[in-house]
Amino acid sequence: MTSRRTFIKKSGLFVAASTVPFSNFMIPNQKKKLGIALVGLGYYSRDLLAPALQLTKNCELKGIVTGSPEKIPTWKATYGIEDKHIYNYENMHDIANNDAIDVVYIVLPNALHMKYSMIAAAAGKHVWCEKPMAMTVKECKSIIGACKKNKVQLAIGYRMQHEPVTQEVISWASSKPFGAIKTLSSKAGFRNGGGDGTHWKLHKELGGGAMFDMGVYPLNAVRYATQLEPVSVVARIENSRPELMTADETTYFDLEFPKGIRAECKTSFAENLNKLKVNCDNGWYGLRPFQSYTGVQCVTSDGRILQPFKGNQQAKQMDDDALAIMNNKKPLVSGKEGLRDIKVVEAIFTSAANNGKRIKL
Repeated sequence: MTSRRTFIKKSGLFVAASTVPFSNFMIPNQKKKLGIALVGLGYYSRDLLAPALQLTKNCELKGIVTGSPEKIPTWKATYGIEDKHIYNYENMHDIANNDAIDVVYIVLPNALHMKYSMIAAAAGKHVWCEKPMAMTVKECKSIIGACKKNKVQLAIGYRMQHEPVTQEVISWASSKPFGAIKTLSSKAGFRNGGGDGTHWKLHKELGGGAMFDMGVYPLNAVRYATQLEPVSVVARIENSRPELMTADETTYFDLEFPKGIRAECKTSFAENLNKLKVNCDNGWYGLRPFQSYTGVQCVTSDGRILQPFKGNQQAKQMDDDALAIMNNKKPLVSGKEGLRDIKVVEAIFTSAANNGKRIKL
């Protein structure tokens, strides 16, 4: 996958999804682990999900879908994946005939999430889709509809909502140990050097940009920390390197919630940012970092420290989602949650495009 043009050609980004067979695949009750197929073998699959699957109790890596055949030998050698469980983007629908694969995990550029989530659902496989769920509200609804039609579960890869320290912070929205929430501040970003300029995260048409990549972290954080939905947003975008990226480099967005709660958020490809702070009537609490792969830590105004979860975040997320399928229960982070974030993301871009106009939600 040496360039955007090569990737687009391989993935069929601008070609409508082909017609695929429908089936209602059911997981046998006696199955102890679910077979997972990873779609897209980039950094997140290679360095994080695949290793994490070796640590899970309820699922196992069974298959791969890739448009880069040169990657296949390494995956076969490392994980013992059989040829019959290896697919490309053109024949992915054949997974419908593979009983060893129960779940298809979409780990592709954001602009491809809808197409391949729908192919997976139509093949009768449960769908795990990386965040952000899709590019637009319409796309999110299409994924939800396809999963409902084919009677498969849909879970979105918001790993932080599975992380124990974060879950404790989420519970404080109800228990209010420091009184009512008044304001929040949440920021996530990193310095993206740009490399040779071909990486999809730099380009708007592939779903790149700081807001889609890192911005959903602070957005989702202020939503789960308050357990409320924002009622309006004001946003602006800055790009100091237009020659490098066609997508947003830095996005500021301020959210208003019910009860007068306000959140100040920022995401960027120009600087390292990683914090969440919640200010309340009788104190505060904060996570710094709040979305690190290696763990998050919470500190409170009364001196409490919640130490980082020592387990693997991705493994816990996938085990949780696998149990939801096996027990026929709703996943912790459903398609509706992904849709809610994208509704706000659309409003953020609308506000920024209109000189920071306040957009009601």
